[in-house]
Amino acid sequence: MTSAANAAPLWQPDADRIAAARVTHFQSWAAERYGAPAEGGYPALHRWSVAELETFWQAVADWFDIRFSTPYERVLGDRTMPGAQWFPGATLNYAEHALRTGEDPARAHDAALLHVDETHEPTPYTWAELRREVGALAAELRALGVRPGDRVSGYLPNIPQAVTALLATAAVGAVWTSCAPDFGARSVLDRFQQVEPVVLFTVDGYRYGGKEHDRRATVAELRRELPTLRAVVHIPLLGTEAPEGALDWSAVTAGDAEPVFEQVPFDHPLWVLYSSGTTGLPKAIVQSQGGILLEHFKQLGLHCDLGPGDRFFWYTSTGWMMWNFLVSGLLTGTTVVLYDGSPGHPTTGAQWSVAERTGATLFGTSAAYVMACAKAGVHPARDHDLSTITCVATTGSPLPPDGFRWLHDEVADDLWIASVSGGTDVCSCFAGAVPTLPVHIGELQAACLGTDLQSWDPQGKPLIGEVGELVVTNPMPSMPIRFWNDPDGSRYRDSYFEMYPGVWRHGDWITINESGSVVIHGRSDSTLNRQGVRMGSADIYEAVERLPEIRESLVIGLEEPDGGYWMPLFVHLAEGAVLDDALKDRIKRTIREQLSPRHVPDDIIEVPGVPHTLTGKRIEVPVKRLLQGTALDKAVNPGSVDNLELLRFYEDLARTRR
Repeated sequence: MTSAANAAPLWQPDADRIAAARVTHFQSWAAERYGAPAEGGYPALHRWSVAELETFWQAVADWFDIRFSTPYERVLGDRTMPGAQWFPGATLNYAEHALRTGEDPARAHDAALLHVDETHEPTPYTWAELRREVGALAAELRALGVRPGDRVSGYLPNIPQAVTALLATAAVGAVWTSCAPDFGARSVLDRFQQVEPVVLFTVDGYRYGGKEHDRRATVAELRRELPTLRAVVHIPLLGTEAPEGALDWSAVTAGDAEPVFEQVPFDHPLWVLYSSGTTGLPKAIVQSQGGILLEHFKQLGLHCDLGPGDRFFWYTSTGWMMWNFLVSGLLTGTTVVLYDGSPGHPTTGAQWSVAERTGATLFGTSAAYVMACAKAGVHPARDHDLSTITCVATTGSPLPPDGFRWLHDEVADDLWIASVSGGTDVCSCFAGAVPTLPVHIGELQAACLGTDLQSWDPQGKPLIGEVGELVVTNPMPSMPIRFWNDPDGSRYRDSYFEMYPGVWRHGDWITINESGSVVIHGRSDSTLNRQGVRMGSADIYEAVERLPEIRESLVIGLEEPDGGYWMPLFVHLAEGAVLDDALKDRIKRTIREQLSPRHVPDDIIEVPGVPHTLTGKRIEVPVKRLLQGTALDKAVNPGSVDNLELLRFYEDLARTRR
């Protein structure tokens, strides 16, 4: 492992950039008012934020001018995990803060949102327009009988109406939940039926990859199967009339009322997010208005360095936590870019075109997209004016070293590259972007403020420079307040606190280097452990997928009943490639030389494709279970997979092995 301690950085912020960073200003201010260290830069600030957790979060609330309509009794009433009580006694409203910029007459006619479809032509929505529309819709929701705590659902693409619906829901104190319209009815029902929504916002269809996709039949099925619905709101994205019994979007947003913001307790539910749900029903994760507000102000305003004048673009859909994170860019007065379309239409470089056309300052995407651009020979800086971009951030999976090099070479050599890692479970990052620290190839810059991130061995001993379990030893405001339909909290405890009671175990393998930088190795429940040497699957993918013949790969480590260990590598080949002995030898040699002789696969098997969750993650654990003989319906939730037929290959393989 190359660590920051002994390798030259790929990027180093200059003195002017460090001085201008918002986290630098925050540190100086917190040193005067709250006893934060004035010297020592980010590492000293992070140590203080963990050691003085309550003081740190009080400082964040003060710095970002959180409007508490009733004061809090203390910052942390109880720090026990799970169940930490944040800011007891306080009341506030998330949507009020998200729309606060629109109160300023000097900013009211600036763009709050830039909407872009596959034409790549941006359409602005001003702060004044957004405030008016949220006010009108919130009044209509109240007229429909929606009350604090009721659930409101969206079957919507990444369009301005989705943002309006979320903010109006939060304004009335109701609980938002959404799925992208490429989800099939069963997947949506597996999620929405758990929370029993009273209102459903839908589109008639969406455009993707240059085609129109009619979703009216799916919407009709959702209406039939969600008996708690009191109203359905139709958004005519494809221009169709509202179906019988549905309200039209234009009608429910026609009013001109100032938004009224329900003041709710700090821990009042804001939204429900869903885990990938690879087995069983998806976990319905409930996060709070106050917890998300504080965590996202910290993450976006300090770590991402966003504020007025910035334009924040992250490629996402409404079915992924990154959409909720993107919308929170509004908290900082930033213009949020909503791209509704294929990530690679009409060419692989589409996202760079959107970044150019919108003047994005922070461009967020997936590690997979970066690597796809590298393989496709995309040249972003040659073909686009990307001069406004100061940061490219990636998530979804670890960004391989080649991805860092490619961004540096093909976008800008003075580019802040922020590989970040967190999860739906906290709707935030555990480690990632710090504008004042250097970037080292293959590494996340540091643990985030207020997050006591550690790497632990199985006995709970902290490790430095060694692979261990990703744990967080202190509560974070955005940790789930509960799971829906988990009355005794047992499913919540089992998900994160079973291995180390009282300590959050996330399920990733991680290395924390002496310097404080972080390397993520992949899921710990699908990690490869041969002869005591552990390796994340991401390390294998990064090496193997450099080969032009390999489109994608999947590696599984199986502990066998006889004490043996079988490690097959499944490869989805590029068009025209053949898995002959020569290619197999090159794959094995690549792994042996670049990673570890112990992790050369036992078999290399060609597959028709690699299965993914609906949010694009490779499905490793269910494939492992299939290969161990688990029946398909027990190994995976069919509604969570992008292509169920691909899994039948692995099921058949398991039969032949037995």
